[in-house]
Amino acid sequence: MTDGDVPQVIAVQEPGTIVILETVFPQDAFPFPRDDIARRWRAEIDAPEIDAFVVVDRAEVIGFAAIRHEEFLHFGIAIERWGSGAAQRAHAQVLEQMRHHGVTRAWLRVFTGNSRARAFYERLGWRSTGDRTYSTFAPNPELLRYERDVDAAAERKV
Repeated sequence: MTDGDVPQVIAVQEPGTIVILETVFPQDAFPFPRDDIARRWRAEIDAPEIDAFVVVDRAEVIGFAAIRHEEFLHFGIAIERWGSGAAQRAHAQVLEQMRHHGVTRAWLRVFTGNSRARAFYERLGWRSTGDRTYSTFAPNPELLRYERDVDAAAERKV
């Protein structure tokens, strides 16, 4: 991902976030923080410990991902691609990148109230640790930690 990709990434991220997280971030009270998210992406692109990626299909940005060491930091696919298999393919590529960096066990955080994402990750072998933290974005909803092995054998079992 480059700084020039950020507007396209936001264009993919915003609609999915609004749909999936309506109960977590009600838009009338907590609208999608477009400028804050764009600033965060730009800072993460510049951070040497973070690898940020765009998911592209036929020269169109259809998703995004970021990793930081063992953390699967961000992930999303355009709402119109949900159910197409694009998310599973992109997820596998991100895990491959983590393996390439020597990661054997990865972790991520997902909003407790995001049942769609939780089901997606659970189908792909992620398991909740029960550890909980809170988002820095108001209203500071709860996040649940998930972990999984990232070796090739674990990927084949899923």
